[in-house]
Amino acid sequence: MPRRTPCKRRDLIRKLRNLGFTGPFAGPRHEQVELGPARLPIPSYNELSVPKLRDFLSEVEELLGREITLEEWTEL
Repeated sequence: MPRRTPCKRRDLIRKLRNLGFTGPFAGPRHEQVELGPARLPIPSYNELSVPKLRDFLSEVEELLGREITLEEWTEL
């Protein structure tokens, strides 16, 4: 069974763009991506651990209004 793995920051940005986000843009403390009027700060870590990635993806799912499956995430 596939499992979530840590994600590099540049891969995270690429995958978010594939989901329809634009950016990253400079923010007050962190760079941000946008989806319509909503903004989401991107962590400045070089690599996101699995727990941090899981938390971040829950915020992305909330903005998108749907669940992102593990298979969809790995294919992005």
